[in-house]
Amino acid sequence: MTSVDRRTFIKAAGIAAAGSRLQMLAAATHEAGQTTAANDHIQIALIGAGIQGQGDTKNAVQVPGVKLVAVADCYDGRLAHSKELWGNDLFTTRDYREILARQDIDAVIIATPDHWHKQAAVDAMKAGKDVYCEKPMIHLYSDGPEIIETARSTKRIIQIGSQRVSSIVYAKAKELLAAGAIGQLNMVTARWDRNSSIGAWNYTVPLDASPETCDWPRFLGSAPKIPFNAEHFFQWRKWKDYGSGVAGDLFVHLFSGTHFITGSHGPTRAMATGGLRFWKDGRDAPDVLLALFDYAEGFNLSLRVNFVDGGDESEGLIFTGSEGIMEIAGSTVTVTRSPREKEPGYTVGTFTDAMQKRYIEQYRQKYPVEHPTGEPPVGVEKFVAPKGYSDSYDHFHNFFDSVRTRKPVVEDAVFGFRAAGAALLSNLSMEKRRMVEWNPNTMKLA
Repeated sequence: MTSVDRRTFIKAAGIAAAGSRLQMLAAATHEAGQTTAANDHIQIALIGAGIQGQGDTKNAVQVPGVKLVAVADCYDGRLAHSKELWGNDLFTTRDYREILARQDIDAVIIATPDHWHKQAAVDAMKAGKDVYCEKPMIHLYSDGPEIIETARSTKRIIQIGSQRVSSIVYAKAKELLAAGAIGQLNMVTARWDRNSSIGAWNYTVPLDASPETCDWPRFLGSAPKIPFNAEHFFQWRKWKDYGSGVAGDLFVHLFSGTHFITGSHGPTRAMATGGLRFWKDGRDAPDVLLALFDYAEGFNLSLRVNFVDGGDESEGLIFTGSEGIMEIAGSTVTVTRSPREKEPGYTVGTFTDAMQKRYIEQYRQKYPVEHPTGEPPVGVEKFVAPKGYSDSYDHFHNFFDSVRTRKPVVEDAVFGFRAAGAALLSNLSMEKRRMVEWNPNTMKLA
């Protein structure tokens, strides 16, 4: 196996940090009033101005040369607040098709509930708009091929919003794994525990929520038609008709990161279990989910999401290899190298003293002592992203660079389908109460 020495590790970390500082400097320069050439200017619209949509847009408009000109949402209060955030000249509407009809919009951010991702993305690309679509890309498996084919036929740029694939932290992990820092990968263990009411999707319902302020029929779209329900509208992730549960919300991030770092297309089979353990409030999405996945590359992935226990919120991935482990926690990558033994060892304690002596003498002739003064210490190296670093900003920066240059994005529809398709295997396995299979190359259920 190839080892990564300290000098190489630190040099690469420094290069990554310098690149990040340049990007942050560019953002600061833009905020200070730097203008961009006319042909570099990009006008965007937001479709779905909820928590994620507004957060995405705040990151997007920090990228030089990007301006928000329109917002669509089914709740009047969010349209009003969008004007408070970005100016009264902002065009707002409940119907995103009015946005797509405008010729002055180059790209859209889609941050709707999951069950609207496919239709909004397809409509936008057919209208000539480039698309940044929040994860998970799909709500149903049938969504994936249609989005991929529409992107191909319209030649539009589409980027899926799992920002970790643009992160310098994950890029460092990818580099280290490829360099053999932990030897041969055999296991990835990932977790995302969100131990609070807000973390469990109990988002605040505004006091004026009503059929008058909320476009309930438009929100429902392809979902079953039921009377107005404010919790369904504002806490939609709790129901399968609109969202994809913890798998689509959180597992998909862990899959995106794993696939980016390892270069894998996805798992071949999955087995999951879980259920509603604490938040028995009418939701039908589980609050605890555990799943195991097999990869053809020779490693397994173990995932866990927990909305129940009393600890702090926690997210992380651990890559276990034949010569060490690599852990991603927040903005840090830590590699702990522990090279495999160079000799098989022996168990001779039950033999006679004479046989023990004889055996050890022959053993040491074949396997001389490599470190007479003791084993070398375990190597530990750490890469930490610069303070204030934002992978969300980098993800949008990469997207708008592709919009300008027409170069491929870092997370296209095929990557997005493979990540979301893998994540939703968890829901399928729970539903069927058995192992399920998936072909990550053809992106089809077996």
